[in-house]
Amino acid sequence: MTQQEENHVVATASGAQYEISSGTQHAVVVEVGGGIREYTSGGRHVLDPYPPDSMADGAHGAPLVPWPNRIDGGRYRFEDAVYQLALTEPEKNNAIHGLLMWRPWVVAEHTSAAVTMATRIHPMQGYPFCLRVTVRYELSADGLVVTTTATNVGDSTAPYGCGQHPYLSPGEGLIDDARLELDAATRILTDPERQLPTGTEPVDGTPFDFRRGTRIGDLEIDYPFTDLARDDRGRAWVRLTGADGATAELWVDDSHPIVELFTGDTLAPGRRRRGLGTEPMTCPPNAFHSGDQLTHLRPGDTATTRWGARLTS
Repeated sequence: MTQQEENHVVATASGAQYEISSGTQHAVVVEVGGGIREYTSGGRHVLDPYPPDSMADGAHGAPLVPWPNRIDGGRYRFEDAVYQLALTEPEKNNAIHGLLMWRPWVVAEHTSAAVTMATRIHPMQGYPFCLRVTVRYELSADGLVVTTTATNVGDSTAPYGCGQHPYLSPGEGLIDDARLELDAATRILTDPERQLPTGTEPVDGTPFDFRRGTRIGDLEIDYPFTDLARDDRGRAWVRLTGADGATAELWVDDSHPIVELFTGDTLAPGRRRRGLGTEPMTCPPNAFHSGDQLTHLRPGDTATTRWGARLTS
């Protein structure tokens, strides 16, 4: 570890804290799970934080690799073999959010405005594949850019998907008074007990039509959205405008066909509805089981995805 790195590291419940800054922007990336714990611009939260002396609740800021969301029963078939993952959501009989949320990551590179976290998935029960994974967080005049790269360093093709779990911040107070905009034409329906996909529904004429922007109010949301409208750079945007008039924006590149929105209603009472979970996803829930939009990562292949966030007024 360099002297510069030592100057930015403090031991906490989420492990070492790696700070980066650019102008009035500041972010903190953590050792445990390799996620982003905090991101502010001009002193205002862009992403809802969690305390450094606490475990990340509701997957706050965590990379979701090698799958986002849930796998039914943790069981799946891939290339004529059947695998059983540990049930990390046992009350719903699901495996959730990949294999890296609670592992320590290491720093591959750290500068004043960027940090790259790295880890490796070694073959294990339920996932006998080997991946090298990095997540780079970089601040610039355009905001935060997050680049996730996974390389298959094993000798067999691996099932792969990824996502991340930041929460857009409304500023002070709850998200109830915030205005949400997401130009998505379709909601993926899930069953209320286990939150596995059951079909799709056009958002037109439903409370989940955020295409022209609407106040969240007391609406409870925990659904994936797809058929995303994109700008000329292939980016789809989610915008959350707080009562202060500032807008926290999150974009996803075209490798993310799905964005999950989560109003945080299942978090601890003091943490509920403080931020809007806004999760880029390369595949829908239960993709290991269904095969829907699942990546087959061959030996030596690399998958790279990007998303970003910023504050506008």
